[in-house]
Amino acid sequence: MGTRFTINLLKNVAKNHANQHRSVSQFYPIDEHIFGLTPEQIQLRETIFNFAQKELAPKALEIDKNNQFEGMRDFWRKLGDLGALGITAQSEYGGTDGGYLDQVIITEELSRACSAVALSYIAHSNLCVGQIHRNCNRDQGKKYLPKVYARSDLRAKPQHGITAFLVERRFDGFRSGVKLDKLGMRGSNTGELVFEDCAVPKENILGVENKGVYVLMSGLDLERLVLSAGPVGIMQACCDIAFSYAHVRKQFNRRIGEFQLIQGKMADMYVKLSACRSYLYSVARACDKGKINSKDCAGVFLFCSETATQMALDAIQILGGNGYINDYPTGRLLRDAKLYEIGGGTSEVRRSLIGKQLNKEYS
Repeated sequence: MGTRFTINLLKNVAKNHANQHRSVSQFYPIDEHIFGLTPEQIQLRETIFNFAQKELAPKALEIDKNNQFEGMRDFWRKLGDLGALGITAQSEYGGTDGGYLDQVIITEELSRACSAVALSYIAHSNLCVGQIHRNCNRDQGKKYLPKVYARSDLRAKPQHGITAFLVERRFDGFRSGVKLDKLGMRGSNTGELVFEDCAVPKENILGVENKGVYVLMSGLDLERLVLSAGPVGIMQACCDIAFSYAHVRKQFNRRIGEFQLIQGKMADMYVKLSACRSYLYSVARACDKGKINSKDCAGVFLFCSETATQMALDAIQILGGNGYINDYPTGRLLRDAKLYEIGGGTSEVRRSLIGKQLNKEYS
């Protein structure tokens, strides 16, 4: 974690939230001693937790119902003030000199509060800023990264393959199309991007001409890594809700958390969450050291995404009939979790990739 990031984010922002603390009765605490985070990373989690629970979590139900986050721009500015939007970018370009583990921690806590907005954060900080940062020349970095708003896109030339370009929203011939009505991740808008005779200046080529596929694929492993933090945040939210409920809800004059079948579900949820988080942090640390492994980036995404869907179902089961009512967030967590088995390469694609990588080790 860079010096600028440590000073600006961890000290100044943490001070602003000093009076906010986790409530064990509402949030299941994370034992940081198990996961090997540095003191700065522990403080980072606490800072983002406090920020997300104050600014985002109270709005999650409304965002899901309306499929719209009315305060998105204001929230985004505040997130930018924390230094989170350019977390992995260099300070030379206005970034915060953080690593992928830092980005994972931020994503996890945002997803814990509202996974739809966390998905938008991933798209911005990883797919957009991350791709530009890894592939831009110095002039492009100076122009686009401090603004942290540009997005990369692919454009095919008829005879010369595929080239990646930086396309600004103001460019003639570009417009956003129909907004899609999704099952989950509502409020993280998904829609068509329409290009009609869109002219892009040559200086906006991202990477090397005719190497656009490389630009796209070079970031896929890191995309899967960061996406994996989304399901982990959802799993933590499932534990927050289900564990608290199990110690409030009573049947036969006993808290339902005292019944062995419920205890078994809670134990499984805790172990699965801890295993997923440990795997995720280990892969993130390796990536921060430059050891990017396609097999494990796909593996951690596969494991976390499928486990999150099952854990959301377990949380619904613990809440019983209340879990099936939209006044409780468990249904939203299930709908949001399912996307992670589809986006970023389906579970089937991930299994195929891992299998092929294993076969190569024996060839």
